[in-house]
Amino acid sequence: MGSVVKLGMIGLGARGKGLLETAYLEHPDAEFVAVCDRYEDRCLEAAGILEKRTGKRPKITADYRELLQMPEVDAVIICTSWDMHIEMCIAAMKAGKYAGCEVGGAYSIRECWKLVEAYEQTGIPVMFMENCVYGRDEMMVAHMAELGVLGEIVHCEGGYRHDLREEIAFGKENRHYRLANYTHRNTENYPTHELGPIARLLHINRGNRMLSLTSMSSRASGLREYIKQNKPEDAKLANTVFQQGDVVNTIIKCSNGETILLTLDTTLPRYYSRGFTVQGTKGMYSEDNGSIFLDGEEAAKDHFHWKKHWGNVEEYREAYEHPAWRKYLQDGVKKGHDGMDYLAFCDFIKCVQERTQAAIDVYDMASWMSISALAEQSIAMGGQPVAIPDFTNGKWMKYY
Repeated sequence: MGSVVKLGMIGLGARGKGLLETAYLEHPDAEFVAVCDRYEDRCLEAAGILEKRTGKRPKITADYRELLQMPEVDAVIICTSWDMHIEMCIAAMKAGKYAGCEVGGAYSIRECWKLVEAYEQTGIPVMFMENCVYGRDEMMVAHMAELGVLGEIVHCEGGYRHDLREEIAFGKENRHYRLANYTHRNTENYPTHELGPIARLLHINRGNRMLSLTSMSSRASGLREYIKQNKPEDAKLANTVFQQGDVVNTIIKCSNGETILLTLDTTLPRYYSRGFTVQGTKGMYSEDNGSIFLDGEEAAKDHFHWKKHWGNVEEYREAYEHPAWRKYLQDGVKKGHDGMDYLAFCDFIKCVQERTQAAIDVYDMASWMSISALAEQSIAMGGQPVAIPDFTNGKWMKYY
């Protein structure tokens, strides 16, 4: 155990409350001393959870600026609506507080630059809490890539393929921000679950960078059909013209020659998948059929029985399990998205304790979040290529 980090939690909707209940309170060095949400009932519920689990009742406020001025708060976790993430991160940096920020896409490139500029002015780190970077398969495949098992990586794919029709359609009742986004925007609105692990594997901002993207969207029909069948009494919503296309495909070109395909698919009936796929000159990994295919292996030579590969990931655990997950499995995996949430939180707490840079820093955050703003531009222009800014200002070549 290290020194105890005293935290404030900003945003207590489903994500914030869920993190408290499943993962964050498991950390021996984390103490939540303040909670903040504009809805009083959420604050009271979170305070009750903390008091029951820890015996201590946190301070409550509806104003995040007030929380940031509390001297007892060392760092904050931001779990609010997407449009507030960068604003709150900047305010935290200016207040001298480390921030761990939940994920989502940016609304403009200017706000991404403001995030980077605030960090370079204050020197206070922000960690982007992209839990999928810490997924067991994602980390194992990245480990295999580092070991050269997959050869030169040529192409990667990932997606946010998640049936969210109920969450979006009942956004007013649930006080959830997705509804407004799906009503007014058409973009890759949630890019980082799929992009985060790929960016780390391809060393984005650390010897490589994303150069440009082109994005295309399908028509928007899924939500309208769902509302007609499941919420016909809501005349206003039933007559809403949604801008967000049902399926959005975004292709990114990287400086070192790789391509990345991202897919957003959240308003049609489907199974959940992040579609993580990595293809190299010596082999590939595919999440959707749970398989690893290595060139030269006996099973790989049997082209007429290719389904033999499906579901074979477990056969590679002993040889290629990531060291962090090997230890995690021995110590006991925590709840929360198959254990990913806790691993991300551990890295954040360590960063605050040691006053070091974040494992997923503001340059990563700006780069990954910018995809939403840029895809929106590309879609609006019929799929025209759009340049991706270098938020490191050339430091990616020097492994800043």
